[in-house]
Amino acid sequence: MNKDKPFSPPADRNKGPILDVLKEAFRNSEQVLEIGSGTGQHAVHFAQNLPHLTWQTSDLEENHTGIRLWLEEAALPNVKEPLILDVTSLPWKSGRYDAVFSANTLHIMSKLMVECLFKGLGDTLAVNGTLCVYGPFNYGGEYTSETNRKFDKWLLNQNPESAIRDFEWVNSLAEQTGLSLINDHEMPANNRLLAWRKQR
Repeated sequence: MNKDKPFSPPADRNKGPILDVLKEAFRNSEQVLEIGSGTGQHAVHFAQNLPHLTWQTSDLEENHTGIRLWLEEAALPNVKEPLILDVTSLPWKSGRYDAVFSANTLHIMSKLMVECLFKGLGDTLAVNGTLCVYGPFNYGGEYTSETNRKFDKWLLNQNPESAIRDFEWVNSLAEQTGLSLINDHEMPANNRLLAWRKQR
């Protein structure tokens, strides 16, 4: 085991519950783009357990070294080297996929970046493709837990442009891109996994 690999405890904790949802959500998919692969832990775990998928990692270039360490150690045939993907650099040059996955990214991004992410998906996600997004969300402008309230305050202290996003706002961006919500899964630790399907 390579001790230089980056390691995210939250990614390790949530990989099981997320996988349970993706098994059904991506059952009929073949090519998945992961936006914001982070350490690479999720990519390895999901590609290993969903061998029918080809998993394309992506992130800002500064995170590629860590992702590659995970990929090299796992040596899986169905997970690909990371693409450089800055969501604000439209149009993306990432190709076209029938599934897209992103975890714990929307609350780190600025509002402009979240808007760019959904605009980028317009050309990237194929018709009838599935988008799955994991993370914390507010509903009706309210926090779903005291833990999320404290987390949001912490985010604000780290970066004034980061925040837990309102579900209604995110869903409206998705709808503008031709996506329709098909599932809103309750997940551990006050998180959600939202799934949309591309209708047009």
